[in-house]
Amino acid sequence: MLRWVRQQLGFDPPHQSDTRTIYIANRFPQHGHYVPQKFADNRIISSKYTVWNFVPKNLFEQFRRVANFYFLIIFLVQLMIDTPTSPITSGLPLFFVITVTAIKQGYEDWLRHKADNEVNGAPVYVVRSGGLVKTRSKNIRVGDIVRVAKDETFPADLVLLSSDRVDGSCHVTTASLDGETNLKTHVAVPETAVLQSVANLDKLVAVIECQQPEADLYRFVGRITVSQQTEEIVRPLGPESLLLRGARLKNTKEIFGVAVYTGMETKMALNYKSKSQKRSAVEKSMNSFLIIYLIILLFEAILSTILKYAWQAEEKWDEPWYNGKTEHERNSSKILRFISDFLAFLVLYNFIIPISLYVTVEMQKFLGSFFIGWDLDLYHKETNQRAQVNTSDLNEELGQVEYVFTDKTGTLTENEMQFRECSINGIKYQEVNGKLTPEGFSEDSPDGNRHSLMREEELFLKAVCLCHTVQINADQTDGADGPWHANGIASPLEYYASSPDEKALVEAASRVGVVFTGTSGDSMEVKSLGKPERYKLLHVLEFDPNRRRMSVIVESPSGEKLLFTKGAESSILPRSKSGEIDKTRIHVDEFALKGLRTLCIAYRRFTPEEYQEIGKRLHEARTALQQREERLADVFNFIERDLELLGATGVEDKLQEKVQETIEALRVAGIKVWVLTGDKHETAVSVSLSCGHFHRTMNILELVQHKSDSTCAEQLRQLAKRIKEDHVIQHGLVVDGTSLSLALREHEKLFMEVCKNCSAVLCCRMAPLQKAKVVRLLKTSPEKPITLAIGDGANDVSMIQEAHVGIGIMGKEGRQAVRNSDYAIARFKFLSKLLFVHGHFYYIRIATLVQYFFYKNVCFITPQFLYQFFCLFSQQTLYDSVYLTLYNICFTSLPVLIYSLFEQNVHPHVLQSKPVLYRDISKNAHLGFKPFLYWTILGFFHAFVFFYGSYLLMGEDTSLLGNGQMFGNWTFGTLVFTVMVITVTMKMALETHFWTWINHFVTWGSIVFYFIFSLFYGGIIWPFLHTQDMYFVFVQLLSSGSAWFAIILIVVACLFIDVLKKVLYRHLQPTSTEKAQLTEAGSGINCLDSMCCFSDGETACTSVRRMLERLMGRCSPTRVNRSWSSSDPFYANDRSILTLSTMDSPTC
Repeated sequence: MLRWVRQQLGFDPPHQSDTRTIYIANRFPQHGHYVPQKFADNRIISSKYTVWNFVPKNLFEQFRRVANFYFLIIFLVQLMIDTPTSPITSGLPLFFVITVTAIKQGYEDWLRHKADNEVNGAPVYVVRSGGLVKTRSKNIRVGDIVRVAKDETFPADLVLLSSDRVDGSCHVTTASLDGETNLKTHVAVPETAVLQSVANLDKLVAVIECQQPEADLYRFVGRITVSQQTEEIVRPLGPESLLLRGARLKNTKEIFGVAVYTGMETKMALNYKSKSQKRSAVEKSMNSFLIIYLIILLFEAILSTILKYAWQAEEKWDEPWYNGKTEHERNSSKILRFISDFLAFLVLYNFIIPISLYVTVEMQKFLGSFFIGWDLDLYHKETNQRAQVNTSDLNEELGQVEYVFTDKTGTLTENEMQFRECSINGIKYQEVNGKLTPEGFSEDSPDGNRHSLMREEELFLKAVCLCHTVQINADQTDGADGPWHANGIASPLEYYASSPDEKALVEAASRVGVVFTGTSGDSMEVKSLGKPERYKLLHVLEFDPNRRRMSVIVESPSGEKLLFTKGAESSILPRSKSGEIDKTRIHVDEFALKGLRTLCIAYRRFTPEEYQEIGKRLHEARTALQQREERLADVFNFIERDLELLGATGVEDKLQEKVQETIEALRVAGIKVWVLTGDKHETAVSVSLSCGHFHRTMNILELVQHKSDSTCAEQLRQLAKRIKEDHVIQHGLVVDGTSLSLALREHEKLFMEVCKNCSAVLCCRMAPLQKAKVVRLLKTSPEKPITLAIGDGANDVSMIQEAHVGIGIMGKEGRQAVRNSDYAIARFKFLSKLLFVHGHFYYIRIATLVQYFFYKNVCFITPQFLYQFFCLFSQQTLYDSVYLTLYNICFTSLPVLIYSLFEQNVHPHVLQSKPVLYRDISKNAHLGFKPFLYWTILGFFHAFVFFYGSYLLMGEDTSLLGNGQMFGNWTFGTLVFTVMVITVTMKMALETHFWTWINHFVTWGSIVFYFIFSLFYGGIIWPFLHTQDMYFVFVQLLSSGSAWFAIILIVVACLFIDVLKKVLYRHLQPTSTEKAQLTEAGSGINCLDSMCCFSDGETACTSVRRMLERLMGRCSPTRVNRSWSSSDPFYANDRSILTLSTMDSPTC
């Protein structure tokens, strides 16, 4: 019973065994003790909530936020004790925030439910009771035989049983899983491949044993036991037998497969797992500010409580004649009274914590993220790909990056390989007009114009044509005998390959006369100078990153058993015992220095006895259910030895457009670029020099080929000493994977010291996990820099997930990097606009948004605190409860939200053309302690001016109404509130540099709305209100000329100091950004339409005078068009849609 409960709660998974046993067509054994295993159904569930758990689960998640939980406590306190304000004042804003967030999350989850229902309800065909039965996808069970037709997606993870082809093979594309568009071949075991009809499959008696579900798309270990009459045949099952849910059947009429993993246990569903939540630096700052304001709140509440009891120490104030105590109040406990008063003050001042900040920030991030996808400058026309945002929580982090970690292949380069050179038997060759020409020979020379191939050359090219995973378009396989020249130049075949290197090599071989014409069953067909040859494919030893090589074992037409191997030179040359090893090694290094990607090719002949031993070992390893990978690795190493070296290839990977300019811009912006690649040392250095990562004038330091801790440590100390001695020279560091492992193991601090003093770092021969370790090393260093990782392949996923910001390149190595990234772009060059423009704007906007929220709440609640000194700390509220409730929700919310979506303090093209401006916002410059302190002090200053300005102008005995009637308590509070709403809205206007019609509408509209609302609220007796203290108060206030004078004077007094400070700082200590604004102003934008800019050549006094004239309404506006001519150097070819519209705005 306990175990069942644990299973239902998810603590105890239903399957404890390491393997699962599946009876095909669910034919369970009729005899013996059999305990059926429980498997998941085939429903896909990507939704987060159900109808039953939405309310409790969503509320639980929302109240985990400190601000929401705090307001809930305040609301409960208001319900339990007698507090000065109504519970509605806390409850309504809390309800609004919770409801808006719940609606947003509920809508998103409803869309997920809708998508799930479409998938789960898709029609499928299943073999049951000797026939095909149509059912829904969600009804498929483990063990069911499923039929899938051409171009349909697989509804579950299926083991292939048979296809319409005799050999039981089919072609599949996994583009929706990993983005690879090449056709992959999957093969059924021979015993089931012949069962091509429903009737035959219905008679099949077989059992599959395989591993439990795991997320790795490329790993599957199992075996199938087929019962035929009296014998049982056991066959191994690997990834080549498994058809993954989400993949699509291509070039095959139909297949039958048995479901082994269903629903949320399919590999596609297991890869849904959510990434670890990344938090931005702004969010951390926000939480720190909340704690500081909570301390301020507690201080004000405790001080008010103490002062209340200090005041009441005098008997005349403890119980005045007009407000006597009840018997219960006289006899109540003093401690309880103190706690009750403290909680009452806490409720009175609680609005200093901005509850709507979270929901506004969420809306700003969600809506603001659309600008990246809409930006046409980030659109790649050739591939029809836009930038995409996978998470909007890190938008502002794009403006804080200090380190960029980038992959090389496919990220800095095009990943479009072109064959350039090769080395065969110690001789270098180049391709010239479809012929292999030895180096030093021209096409016109006697040896350069040959129509035949030497034996070594032909064997090398055959190795290239046989050792690969290339596929041919099925529509062309019948046309292999098409028009061929004598040397095979005109190839009509279209090749598909998961590796661009393989495709380039096979195409190059076809151009020079050895053509791979396709596969037929277990045979590979090759044409050598027009003569067809058929090789029987016996075994494929798949590529893996640890061996860094792949091999095939084939039987030649003469019956000889051959092993062809290709891989990195570090994995082939040590295993070679013959051939031109030394010459080839020199050639490989020369290719690498030219920036070419290198592969070595070797072969081995087997005797019949050797092949028999190999076949036996391979079968044992491949049918093992436990430790299959380790056993296979041992067998592969046993086979791939005593090789004869044939030669090496050099393939060029072209640099992407504008890579050099982008890296240089990043450097100017103060961002350090590290290149992390799996390529060999010489290739990586060559590409780093060509892309501008390393300069020719740089002193390049090396930490490579170290085998022991001691030599690595000694080299690190020498490098550190050398850097200290060379003060002027820029340094670049090259480190390889093995040396990096040693450096990180024992000498982490010394390694980091060397790296930080280098302008550029290149790490070569890196494994995927090593890339992540390097990123983590920088992330956790004492300075805690913000890191960004960018890559295009599955080997980059670990570093993309590790970095603060992960960016995937939509390249040719699949979509794994894109799926696991925070942002995705089509080309590396787009990184500059993403950081310098979008990152800059997002950071400026969110920094102002957060600090403005705290500022306006200090302005809001401080007068409430000051008022207590004038009412004997009786907890009398200064504002009406409706104003308390609507201040953050209606009166001041929209201007700051619109500002946070559209603000551009500098034009995008200025930001992109002047990367140095990025330094102005780095290291959280606008959201550090100093700016926060400035906004807080400004808030307190404005609050004091609001309160004491109103108090002094009204006086104690001043009659401000025409009939001699004096202002009362609510009129005074309304005057303070009116001044406050106007001032905080005007303050937002002062911060706005870029005015659109939306900004004007919400800024001035908020003030107008406040006046209209107040007139209606106080001018009508509302029957549903319990009390109406504000009746006719606002109308009387506006009928007084003195009140209008006070409003104008106090607003000007508040903003004048702020304007003066801005003008003086701009004049005396301008930042790079402010200088750029002046440059922009000189280019045709008059002070960026800002109310606080001044033109070049003006004195501070002129600026102040102009500002006062503007504030007093004495300036004569002219219409200014914010636009740029095509001849302007900064703004040519602007396709950015960040600017909503051309904006006419007044200037003096």
